[in-house]
Amino acid sequence: MAAELVEAMNMVKSFRVSDLQTLLASMGRSKSGLKQDLVGRALRLVQTEYSPELLKNVRQLYETRFPKASAWLAARRPDAVPVTYPALNSSPRATAQGTDYLNGIPKPTPSSAEVKLVPLPFYHNLETLLPPTELIAQNSEKLQESQRVFELTPSQVEQIRNSSELRPGMKSVQVVLRICYTDSIGVQEDQYPPNIAVKVNQSYCHVPGYYPSNKPGVEPRRPCRPVNITPWLHLSSVTNRVTITWGNFGKRYSVAVYLVRVFTSGELFNQLKHCSVESPERCRERIQDKLRFDPESEIATTGLRVSLICPLVKMRLGVPCRVLTCAHLQCFDAVFFLQMNEKKPTWTCPVCDKPAPFELLTIDGLLSEILKETPEDVEEIEYLTDGSWRPIRDEKEKERERENSCTPDYPVLDICVPEVNGHSPAHSGSNQTVKSGSGGSSAGTGGTSSGSGGAAVVDLTLDDSSDEEAGRGAEDSEDTDDSQDSPTPKRGRYDYDKDLVTAY
Repeated sequence: MAAELVEAMNMVKSFRVSDLQTLLASMGRSKSGLKQDLVGRALRLVQTEYSPELLKNVRQLYETRFPKASAWLAARRPDAVPVTYPALNSSPRATAQGTDYLNGIPKPTPSSAEVKLVPLPFYHNLETLLPPTELIAQNSEKLQESQRVFELTPSQVEQIRNSSELRPGMKSVQVVLRICYTDSIGVQEDQYPPNIAVKVNQSYCHVPGYYPSNKPGVEPRRPCRPVNITPWLHLSSVTNRVTITWGNFGKRYSVAVYLVRVFTSGELFNQLKHCSVESPERCRERIQDKLRFDPESEIATTGLRVSLICPLVKMRLGVPCRVLTCAHLQCFDAVFFLQMNEKKPTWTCPVCDKPAPFELLTIDGLLSEILKETPEDVEEIEYLTDGSWRPIRDEKEKERERENSCTPDYPVLDICVPEVNGHSPAHSGSNQTVKSGSGGSSAGTGGTSSGSGGAAVVDLTLDDSSDEEAGRGAEDSEDTDDSQDSPTPKRGRYDYDKDLVTAY
């Protein structure tokens, strides 16, 4: 599905203005605007509303545009990034054999339907050693076995031996085995049959296993990629024999062998950096198109926020990259994206989860300049309607800066905090009242009674220890019955008597 989508988008990019207008009009879209606007609108249409009807329209227009070429011949990639599609003819060694048998094994006949394998960014095809041929079941058993034979020419052997090493024991020029569905419509992605095993010259070679699944109820997924059979080959004129064991459960598969040059993520990044960079002026035009006032829209957009943090690794962007057909302006880091697909190829946009093939990746020139001009603490910017931009700082950081710039650096004293003993700061002494009455008298802390009709005398010179001793003495001299009969005086908000008069 993803391969057909990429191929359809490549076809759209080769259309003329009239073809683009015809395609957009047939799908009920506006056909006004410049060619670059029509191309962008058509690509978004293909990506968002991919259907058999749309595919048929693209195919018919492509046949009209290139009548001598097959409608499903892989369309040209942008001239900046060349890609070599796998040749479908046999190698010179294979065609030189005039009989139907090669070393006692029947020569595989190519499939009646011409099968095309999707080009892979990390594999550049140098030569075709065996064209795609179908795996034919020999009996009704579920487990089948098929053999293929081929020979390497002296020049091919030299290419392998003289190539650099990607890592110890792995050459950059390899012989790989690829398997896909037998289907002549469109280009086919690599697809392994069930119960697959590959034996090269009596030695089993490694086939990628399944990815473990952490989600309950989800079956593990197997990465279907080319199988490197180089370490088990005879690097000479001796015939190499490949035996494929596979499960026959109704689906048809084809197998092919290629001599390829394997690229690293760093080499692909160099291609991207030199051949697919969108200029800052074009990026500003794209921003202005998105923020242009639309009278039919009820909401006017005055700005678009873009994060400077990569959604893949949650770090600041190094080389901002995005897909030409994506509607968003948010970018991801090109280096990390290529490294991720080198280990686990998915080619999916980390922002919107739509297909992100290598040939449609581009480096955002405007955001690259912004990253150089902004400090490290700026994590977000906003694009404005005129194509300009402004940094956006975190609200907490703004509040912190405002406090640091306006608040004097003095200690703050809270005068409303009460003393430990529970009294107001204005009445910090341990003073109590002395009441006179016929029922008895109570001696408060720090005071004495001169008679039944005398006034209360408060001695402010006594300290706490003296107050406590005097209080204990007065309490001991009083009649306990009278103390129990007298009502407890009411307390106010603070812990002192209402009749207390502060002496100044």
